[in-house]
Amino acid sequence: MRVLIITEDFRNDQYILQPIIMAMMKAVGKPKTQVEICRDPLLGGVTEALKWERIEEIIDGNRGQVDIFLLCVDRDGREGRKMALDRIEEQAANILAPDELFLAANAWQEIEVWVLAGHNLPADWNWQAIRNKVNPKETYFLPFAEQRNAINQIGEGRKLLASEAARRYNRLRQLCPEIADLENRIRAWIEGNT
Repeated sequence: MRVLIITEDFRNDQYILQPIIMAMMKAVGKPKTQVEICRDPLLGGVTEALKWERIEEIIDGNRGQVDIFLLCVDRDGREGRKMALDRIEEQAANILAPDELFLAANAWQEIEVWVLAGHNLPADWNWQAIRNKVNPKETYFLPFAEQRNAINQIGEGRKLLASEAARRYNRLRQLCPEIADLENRIRAWIEGNT
């Protein structure tokens, strides 16, 4: 099985999403899944990632080589983000083969929160406050990477910290319902296609 992760900007997101989605695929009983990041094209932002034309281009360019396409973006406090992703899923369903799946998810509020979910955080940090903050990357993730002396490592600590977080995948899915939802949807599709 091959999964292609489409991000709004792979340059930092790849370090978070690849290990977490690999852990997710292991949890659904597919530990040998090849999980790759879409690097061509570089979308360069959520506006481009939400354009159907760009997503269609990626699907067409990888047709027959990918089983599951995953579009993962930040919510960024935008109320309508999930509806936009649902529309893209519907459009993708109209062009995919029966043995292909396209799912879209938004991290609440940024994918860096998924990394934080896998760590023991400072005692004075409140998990709901982190989840509700529109820009948790600047407020929580980067200071945490600094505290962990990881800020000068690959992806401002994302590679190291996400790898550590992925080892505690069950904690991620408990603290981030959108991860559990994505996992459940993948599991249901796999069960329906075997």
